[in-house]
Amino acid sequence: MTASALTRLLGVERPIVLAPFGGVSSVELTATVSGLGGLGSYGLYGYAAERIERALAELRAATDRPFAVNLWLPTGDEVEPGDVDLGPASAVVAPFFAELGLPVPAPPAAFLPDFAEQARAVLDARPVALSLVFGTPPGWLVEAARVAGVRLLGTATTVEEAIALERAGVDAIVATGAEAGGHRVSFLAPAERSLVGTLALVPQVVDAVRLPVIAAGGIADRRGVAAAFALGAAGVQVGTAFLRTRQSAAPESHRAAIAGAGAADTVLTRAMSGRLARGIPNRALGTIEDGGAIAPFPAQNWFTGQFRAEASQRDRGELLSLWAGQAAALARREDAGEVFAELAAGLPD
Repeated sequence: MTASALTRLLGVERPIVLAPFGGVSSVELTATVSGLGGLGSYGLYGYAAERIERALAELRAATDRPFAVNLWLPTGDEVEPGDVDLGPASAVVAPFFAELGLPVPAPPAAFLPDFAEQARAVLDARPVALSLVFGTPPGWLVEAARVAGVRLLGTATTVEEAIALERAGVDAIVATGAEAGGHRVSFLAPAERSLVGTLALVPQVVDAVRLPVIAAGGIADRRGVAAAFALGAAGVQVGTAFLRTRQSAAPESHRAAIAGAGAADTVLTRAMSGRLARGIPNRALGTIEDGGAIAPFPAQNWFTGQFRAEASQRDRGELLSLWAGQAAALARREDAGEVFAELAAGLPD
């Protein structure tokens, strides 16, 4: 599947997709990438329907170009408040609340908003695309997206997941290699058993499905883009290189950590959310792992999110989730326009 197939599908000029960042997406960065001819993306993790409506309105006001938003599909193993004893995990993170002068919060009525309500709010706003992680879209969502004219982008970490996504009815597949920063979005097998690198994953997915394939993981400059297209990809998705730029919502300490990271300086951990994710180790991550008590998702993500929000406001990088991929050392530019130009230089003629 060629790049033109993807650009026609999404209505963009360049097959360059901004990775959606749960928690650190910014309207400015999304609009910048879209304005340059790519597909800007905005992560909606944890957003209730009303907040989704506001975010989509802000995006519409910032750009008249195509953009995507991202939701996490429920996997069925998410815990609810009261399902587990959260005391041990709470005790491990309590010192971070004390350090910031905050009380340890009581669990909320629900850790996450209802997915169906989130999806309806997105479809009502009709972005060009809705990207999904952690599963295959249910049939009602596929049908509703078609009626609304919204393209569905599914995310695969293995060939088997890509095949399942094609059968479910998505319009394109993001093949995300183990190098990528942030959460490992595997859903057919445990994430630890689904760590296929981009170089191996992309051509196998291209061979296995008939949909446009977007390569993700370890791509930060023109060389990565050229390699992705040599592997048969129809587009690329880039996260860490854009996350470092001043247009992102990442605090300065997060951007500085990316700037100082080497190829071997990221780790896979469940410490911050209860699900496996790649990031740069810091004091919070080490303390939680050493504490030996990590609550299941999404309880752990909610707990750490309560102190991370305040730490972000104070730019305390040692208490943040410093998500980043293995190509962090190649994220050398601080302006999103410069990153986009570098990536575009690797596109096929």
